[in-house]
Amino acid sequence: MSQYFAVFATDKPGQLTLRNQVRPAHREHLRNPYPHRVVVRLGGPTLDSDDGRMNGTLLVVEAMSLGDVQAFLGDDPYVRAGLFAHVEIRPWHWGLGNPELRG
Repeated sequence: MSQYFAVFATDKPGQLTLRNQVRPAHREHLRNPYPHRVVVRLGGPTLDSDDGRMNGTLLVVEAMSLGDVQAFLGDDPYVRAGLFAHVEIRPWHWGLGNPELRG
């Protein structure tokens, strides 16, 4: 049975140029996660509250296990490029707003 995971990733300081260079490959990875058995349900960059610049990533993914999510993230171009200072993955229950629970 699959479950949801929230992924919180924070960029290393001063890495906006690297983020912008790698972003197209990162976005393709999110849209086409093969061979990983992960579905990205929500995602987007987090923003600096002072200037609005991208400074991290928030994803909600569906997968069978934490290990599946870790493998998927390990192949993410942002991770491979060393963009993130910190990545946290938490199991998450999508209650409010989940289209599968509407009825």
